[in-house]
Amino acid sequence: MSDMTFDELAGQMTPEIHLALKQAVELRKWPDGRKLSQAQLELCLEAIIKYENTHQFDEQSRTGYIDRSRHRQQEQLHVDDSDDGDDIKWVKE
Repeated sequence: MSDMTFDELAGQMTPEIHLALKQAVELRKWPDGRKLSQAQLELCLEAIIKYENTHQFDEQSRTGYIDRSRHRQQEQLHVDDSDDGDDIKWVKE
């Protein structure tokens, strides 16, 4: 067997292997029930991300994607609400 780099190995992953690794990471265990070690978890995540970058997955389809558009909309609503002109004025008697 020839020595392969991590990049070469990740580049030769099949879609089935990619999905199996994603499932292992999600469940934190291999299909046979053995738990993933921290090192295995990190390597699996690295391989998944490498595969998705190599195969040019859409941003929304990538592992770890966080949709921040809703958060931005809520921030904008908060800014719009605070600029309604109904400022409270404290009066000392």
